Amino acid sequence: MPMNRIQFQAELSLPEFLDRYGTDEDCDAAVEAARWPDGFRCPKCGSHPHSVFRKGARKIFQCSACRYQCSLTAGTLFQNSPVPLRLWFLAMYLLSQTKTGLSTLELTRHLGISYPAAWRLHHKLMQAMCEREARYRLDRAVQIDDAYLGGEHPGGKAGRGSPNKVPFVAAVSRDERQHPRHARFSVVPGFTHQAIRAWADKTRGPGCPVLSDGLPAFGALADTHPHQVVVAAWRKPRDPPAFAWVNTVLGNLKTQLSGTYHAFKFRKYAQRYLSAVAWRFNRRFDLKTVSQRLLIAAVSTGPRPEQWLRAAEESC
Repeated sequence: MPMNRIQFQAELSLPEFLDRYGTDEDCDAAVEAARWPDGFRCPKCGSHPHSVFRKGARKIFQCSACRYQCSLTAGTLFQNSPVPLRLWFLAMYLLSQTKTGLSTLELTRHLGISYPAAWRLHHKLMQAMCEREARYRLDRAVQIDDAYLGGEHPGGKAGRGSPNKVPFVAAVSRDERQHPRHARFSVVPGFTHQAIRAWADKTRGPGCPVLSDGLPAFGALADTHPHQVVVAAWRKPRDPPAFAWVNTVLGNLKTQLSGTYHAFKFRKYAQRYLSAVAWRFNRRFDLKTVSQRLLIAAVSTGPRPEQWLRAAEESC
Protein backbone atom coordinates (compact mmCIF):
# COMPACT_ATOMS: atom_id res chain seq x y z
CA MET A 1 0.00 0.00 0.00
CA PRO A 2 1.58 3.35 -1.01
CA MET A 3 2.45 5.82 1.74
CA ASN A 4 0.03 8.70 2.19
CA ARG A 5 2.24 11.76 1.74
CA ILE A 6 -0.19 14.04 3.55
CA GLN A 7 -0.31 11.89 6.67
CA PHE A 8 3.44 11.24 6.76
CA GLN A 9 4.65 14.74 5.91
CA ALA A 10 7.09 16.53 8.20
CA GLU A 11 5.33 18.72 10.71
CA LEU A 12 6.32 21.18 13.42
CA SER A 13 7.52 19.00 16.29
CA LEU A 14 7.00 19.95 19.92
CA PRO A 15 10.74 20.56 20.52
CA GLU A 16 10.86 22.83 17.46
CA PHE A 17 7.79 24.68 18.69
CA LEU A 18 9.31 25.22 22.14
CA ASP A 19 12.54 26.49 20.58
CA ARG A 20 10.56 29.11 18.64
CA TYR A 21 7.91 30.10 21.18
CA GLY A 22 9.18 28.94 24.56
CA THR A 23 9.19 32.38 26.22
CA ASP A 24 6.84 35.34 26.40
CA GLU A 25 9.43 37.44 24.57
CA ASP A 26 9.44 34.97 21.66
CA CYS A 27 5.64 35.09 21.56
CA ASP A 28 5.59 38.91 21.71
CA ALA A 29 7.91 39.04 18.69
CA ALA A 30 5.77 36.52 16.79
CA VAL A 31 2.54 38.44 17.46
CA GLU A 32 4.18 41.72 16.40
CA ALA A 33 5.48 40.16 13.17
CA ALA A 34 2.09 38.59 12.38
CA ARG A 35 0.14 41.76 13.16
CA TRP A 36 2.49 44.23 11.44
CA PRO A 37 4.60 42.27 8.91
CA ASP A 38 5.87 45.55 7.41
CA GLY A 39 6.49 47.20 10.76
CA PHE A 40 4.17 48.99 13.18
CA ARG A 41 1.39 51.06 11.67
CA CYS A 42 -0.74 53.24 13.92
CA PRO A 43 -4.32 51.90 14.07
CA LYS A 44 -5.61 55.48 14.27
CA CYS A 45 -3.65 57.50 11.70
CA GLY A 46 -1.65 54.85 9.82
CA SER A 47 1.78 56.36 10.55
CA HIS A 48 4.91 54.23 10.95
CA PRO A 49 7.17 56.23 13.35
CA HIS A 50 6.62 55.11 16.93
CA SER A 51 8.16 54.44 20.31
CA VAL A 52 7.85 51.35 22.48
CA PHE A 53 7.69 51.01 26.26
CA ARG A 54 6.33 48.58 28.80
CA LYS A 55 3.54 49.08 31.28
CA GLY A 56 3.87 46.19 33.67
CA ALA A 57 3.92 43.05 31.53
CA ARG A 58 2.27 44.78 28.56
CA LYS A 59 4.18 46.07 25.54
CA ILE A 60 2.84 49.48 24.50
CA PHE A 61 3.32 51.18 21.11
CA GLN A 62 2.95 54.96 20.89
CA CYS A 63 2.54 56.68 17.55
CA SER A 64 4.99 59.57 17.09
CA ALA A 65 2.53 61.47 14.88
CA CYS A 66 -0.76 61.42 16.80
CA ARG A 67 0.49 60.10 20.19
CA TYR A 68 -2.06 57.28 20.08
CA GLN A 69 -1.15 54.35 22.32
CA CYS A 70 -2.05 50.70 21.84
CA SER A 71 -0.84 47.48 23.38
CA LEU A 72 0.57 44.60 21.37
CA THR A 73 -2.61 42.55 21.79
CA ALA A 74 -5.22 45.34 21.59
CA GLY A 75 -7.75 44.70 18.85
CA THR A 76 -6.79 41.02 18.55
CA LEU A 77 -8.20 37.79 19.91
CA PHE A 78 -5.70 38.04 22.79
CA GLN A 79 -7.00 41.39 24.05
CA ASN A 80 -7.48 41.61 27.86
CA SER A 81 -6.66 37.95 28.33
CA PRO A 82 -4.96 37.10 31.67
CA VAL A 83 -3.54 33.93 30.10
CA PRO A 84 0.16 34.44 29.14
CA LEU A 85 0.91 34.48 25.44
CA ARG A 86 3.16 31.43 25.70
CA LEU A 87 0.10 29.40 26.83
CA TRP A 88 -1.98 30.84 23.99
CA PHE A 89 0.74 29.70 21.59
CA LEU A 90 0.84 26.23 23.12
CA ALA A 91 -2.95 26.00 22.76
CA MET A 92 -2.71 27.08 19.10
CA TYR A 93 -0.06 24.44 18.50
CA LEU A 94 -2.11 21.66 20.12
CA LEU A 95 -5.37 22.60 18.39
CA SER A 96 -3.79 22.94 14.96
CA GLN A 97 -1.38 20.00 14.99
CA THR A 98 -3.70 17.44 16.60
CA LYS A 99 -5.72 15.82 13.82
CA THR A 100 -8.84 15.33 15.95
CA GLY A 101 -8.64 18.52 17.98
CA LEU A 102 -8.75 18.72 21.78
CA SER A 103 -11.56 19.07 24.27
CA THR A 104 -11.62 21.96 26.73
CA LEU A 105 -10.90 19.52 29.56
CA GLU A 106 -7.75 18.31 27.79
CA LEU A 107 -6.65 21.91 27.26
CA THR A 108 -7.14 22.54 30.98
CA ARG A 109 -4.76 19.68 31.77
CA HIS A 110 -2.17 20.57 29.14
CA LEU A 111 -2.05 24.30 29.93
CA GLY A 112 -2.47 24.10 33.70
CA ILE A 113 -5.24 26.71 33.80
CA SER A 114 -8.81 26.63 35.09
CA TYR A 115 -11.62 25.08 33.06
CA PRO A 116 -13.43 28.46 32.53
CA ALA A 117 -10.19 30.03 31.25
CA ALA A 118 -9.58 27.06 28.93
CA TRP A 119 -13.18 27.26 27.67
CA ARG A 120 -12.78 30.94 26.73
CA LEU A 121 -9.45 30.29 25.04
CA HIS A 122 -10.79 27.25 23.18
CA HIS A 123 -13.90 28.98 21.89
CA LYS A 124 -12.00 32.11 20.90
CA LEU A 125 -9.62 30.07 18.75
CA MET A 126 -12.49 28.07 17.24
CA GLN A 127 -14.22 31.36 16.46
CA ALA A 128 -11.10 32.59 14.67
CA MET A 129 -11.12 29.38 12.62
CA CYS A 130 -14.83 29.84 11.93
CA GLU A 131 -14.45 33.39 10.66
CA ARG A 132 -11.44 32.41 8.56
CA GLU A 133 -13.35 29.57 6.91
CA ALA A 134 -16.28 31.86 6.12
CA ARG A 135 -14.03 33.89 3.78
CA TYR A 136 -13.58 31.10 1.27
CA ARG A 137 -15.98 29.76 -1.35
CA LEU A 138 -16.18 26.28 -2.78
CA ASP A 139 -15.02 25.86 -6.36
CA ARG A 140 -14.56 23.06 -8.89
CA ALA A 141 -16.79 19.98 -8.65
CA VAL A 142 -18.59 19.70 -5.31
CA GLN A 143 -20.31 16.77 -3.63
CA ILE A 144 -22.88 17.69 -0.98
CA ASP A 145 -24.98 15.77 1.51
CA ASP A 146 -27.42 16.49 4.31
CA ALA A 147 -26.33 15.59 7.84
CA TYR A 148 -27.24 16.09 11.50
CA LEU A 149 -25.52 16.53 14.83
CA GLY A 150 -27.08 15.09 17.96
CA GLY A 151 -29.72 12.45 18.50
CA GLU A 152 -33.17 11.97 19.86
CA HIS A 153 -33.94 12.63 23.51
CA PRO A 154 -34.79 9.50 25.56
CA GLY A 155 -38.40 8.70 24.81
CA GLY A 156 -38.58 11.52 22.26
CA LYS A 157 -39.01 11.60 18.52
CA ALA A 158 -36.43 9.77 16.43
CA GLY A 159 -35.16 10.48 12.93
CA ARG A 160 -34.90 13.83 11.17
CA GLY A 161 -37.71 15.32 13.21
CA SER A 162 -35.90 15.04 16.54
CA PRO A 163 -35.71 18.49 18.22
CA ASN A 164 -32.23 17.64 19.53
CA LYS A 165 -30.75 17.33 16.04
CA VAL A 166 -28.96 20.21 14.31
CA PRO A 167 -29.07 20.05 10.49
CA PHE A 168 -26.01 20.99 8.47
CA VAL A 169 -24.76 20.70 4.90
CA ALA A 170 -21.53 18.79 4.27
CA ALA A 171 -19.75 19.79 1.05
CA VAL A 172 -16.46 18.58 -0.43
CA SER A 173 -14.77 20.01 -3.52
CA ARG A 174 -12.42 17.82 -5.56
CA ASP A 175 -9.24 18.55 -7.47
CA GLU A 176 -8.37 17.48 -11.01
CA ARG A 177 -7.53 13.96 -9.79
CA GLN A 178 -10.93 13.75 -8.06
CA HIS A 179 -9.32 13.83 -4.63
CA PRO A 180 -10.90 15.90 -1.82
CA ARG A 181 -9.45 19.39 -1.71
CA HIS A 182 -11.68 21.56 0.43
CA ALA A 183 -14.49 20.78 2.89
CA ARG A 184 -17.23 23.00 4.25
CA PHE A 185 -19.71 22.19 7.02
CA SER A 186 -22.52 24.72 7.33
CA VAL A 187 -25.32 24.74 9.87
CA VAL A 188 -28.69 25.47 8.23
CA PRO A 189 -32.09 26.20 9.83
CA GLY A 190 -33.57 23.24 7.97
CA PHE A 191 -33.53 21.45 4.65
CA THR A 192 -35.83 23.77 2.75
CA HIS A 193 -35.44 25.43 -0.65
CA GLN A 194 -34.93 28.81 0.99
CA ALA A 195 -32.24 27.55 3.40
CA ILE A 196 -30.31 25.69 0.68
CA ARG A 197 -30.47 28.68 -1.68
CA ALA A 198 -29.07 30.92 1.08
CA TRP A 199 -26.33 28.36 1.76
CA ALA A 200 -25.37 28.27 -1.92
CA ASP A 201 -25.15 32.07 -2.12
CA LYS A 202 -22.68 32.15 0.79
CA THR A 203 -20.48 29.16 0.07
CA ARG A 204 -20.31 28.43 -3.66
CA GLY A 205 -18.32 30.13 -6.36
CA PRO A 206 -19.89 31.15 -9.68
CA GLY A 207 -20.68 28.26 -11.98
CA CYS A 208 -19.56 25.66 -9.45
CA PRO A 209 -21.09 22.28 -10.44
CA VAL A 210 -22.73 20.33 -7.62
CA LEU A 211 -23.55 16.66 -7.20
CA SER A 212 -26.26 15.79 -4.67
CA ASP A 213 -28.72 13.05 -3.84
CA GLY A 214 -32.44 13.30 -4.41
CA LEU A 215 -33.31 15.35 -1.32
CA PRO A 216 -36.06 17.73 -2.53
CA ALA A 217 -34.47 20.79 -0.89
CA PHE A 218 -31.37 20.41 -3.06
CA GLY A 219 -33.53 21.19 -6.08
CA ALA A 220 -33.02 24.87 -5.20
CA LEU A 221 -29.42 24.56 -6.45
CA ALA A 222 -30.53 24.15 -10.05
CA ASP A 223 -31.74 27.76 -10.15
CA THR A 224 -28.28 29.32 -10.30
CA HIS A 225 -25.66 26.56 -10.68
CA PRO A 226 -25.07 23.36 -12.68
CA HIS A 227 -26.63 20.63 -10.58
CA GLN A 228 -26.54 16.87 -11.03
CA VAL A 229 -28.76 14.58 -8.96
CA VAL A 230 -27.92 10.95 -8.24
CA VAL A 231 -30.85 9.01 -6.79
CA ALA A 232 -29.38 6.21 -4.70
CA ALA A 233 -30.70 2.74 -5.24
CA TRP A 234 -28.43 1.41 -2.48
CA ARG A 235 -29.68 0.53 0.94
CA LYS A 236 -27.06 2.45 2.91
CA PRO A 237 -26.15 6.13 2.20
CA ARG A 238 -22.44 5.34 2.10
CA ASP A 239 -22.82 2.79 -0.68
CA PRO A 240 -23.19 5.06 -3.79
CA PRO A 241 -19.68 5.52 -5.27
CA ALA A 242 -20.64 8.97 -6.55
CA PHE A 243 -20.67 10.25 -2.96
CA ALA A 244 -17.59 8.38 -1.73
CA TRP A 245 -15.58 11.42 -0.68
CA VAL A 246 -18.28 13.46 1.01
CA ASN A 247 -19.42 10.39 2.95
CA THR A 248 -15.84 9.57 3.94
CA VAL A 249 -15.21 13.11 5.17
CA LEU A 250 -18.57 13.18 6.92
CA GLY A 251 -17.85 9.87 8.65
CA ASN A 252 -14.45 11.14 9.82
CA LEU A 253 -16.08 14.34 11.09
CA LYS A 254 -18.59 12.50 13.25
CA THR A 255 -15.91 10.14 14.55
CA GLN A 256 -13.73 13.09 15.57
CA LEU A 257 -16.54 14.95 17.32
CA SER A 258 -17.86 11.93 19.20
CA GLY A 259 -14.38 10.71 20.16
CA THR A 260 -12.97 14.08 21.22
CA TYR A 261 -15.90 15.91 22.77
CA HIS A 262 -18.47 13.17 23.45
CA ALA A 263 -21.12 15.89 23.73
CA PHE A 264 -21.47 19.66 23.53
CA LYS A 265 -24.32 22.13 23.10
CA PHE A 266 -25.19 21.20 19.52
CA ARG A 267 -27.91 23.78 19.12
CA LYS A 268 -25.78 26.70 20.31
CA TYR A 269 -22.17 26.06 19.29
CA ALA A 270 -22.42 23.62 16.38
CA GLN A 271 -20.93 25.96 13.77
CA ARG A 272 -17.76 26.60 15.76
CA TYR A 273 -17.01 22.92 16.24
CA LEU A 274 -17.80 22.10 12.61
CA SER A 275 -15.66 24.96 11.30
CA ALA A 276 -12.72 23.92 13.49
CA VAL A 277 -12.75 20.46 11.89
CA ALA A 278 -13.01 21.99 8.41
CA TRP A 279 -10.21 24.47 9.17
CA ARG A 280 -7.79 21.68 10.06
CA PHE A 281 -8.86 19.53 7.10
CA ASN A 282 -8.41 22.35 4.59
CA ARG A 283 -4.87 23.12 5.81
CA ARG A 284 -3.63 19.55 6.06
CA PHE A 285 -1.26 19.92 3.09
CA ASP A 286 1.35 21.98 5.00
CA LEU A 287 1.45 21.03 8.69
CA LYS A 288 4.65 22.99 9.32
CA THR A 289 2.88 26.32 8.79
CA VAL A 290 -0.56 25.54 10.16
CA SER A 291 0.20 26.95 13.65
CA GLN A 292 1.48 30.17 12.08
CA ARG A 293 -1.71 30.43 10.03
CA LEU A 294 -3.79 30.11 13.19
CA LEU A 295 -1.72 32.90 14.74
CA ILE A 296 -2.45 35.14 11.74
CA ALA A 297 -6.15 34.33 12.11
CA ALA A 298 -6.00 35.21 15.81
CA VAL A 299 -4.39 38.63 15.30
CA SER A 300 -6.80 39.36 12.44
CA THR A 301 -9.86 38.53 14.53
CA GLY A 302 -11.16 41.25 16.82
CA PRO A 303 -11.76 40.82 20.56
CA ARG A 304 -14.32 38.15 21.38
CA PRO A 305 -15.28 38.51 25.08
CA GLU A 306 -16.97 35.70 26.96
CA GLN A 307 -20.40 37.33 26.87
CA TRP A 308 -20.18 37.49 23.08
CA LEU A 309 -18.96 33.90 22.85
CA ARG A 310 -21.76 32.55 25.02
CA ALA A 311 -24.33 34.44 23.00
CA ALA A 312 -23.08 32.39 20.03
CA GLU A 313 -23.15 35.41 17.74
CA GLU A 314 -23.78 34.49 14.12
CA SER A 315 -20.59 35.82 12.56
CA CYS A 316 -19.47 32.88 10.42
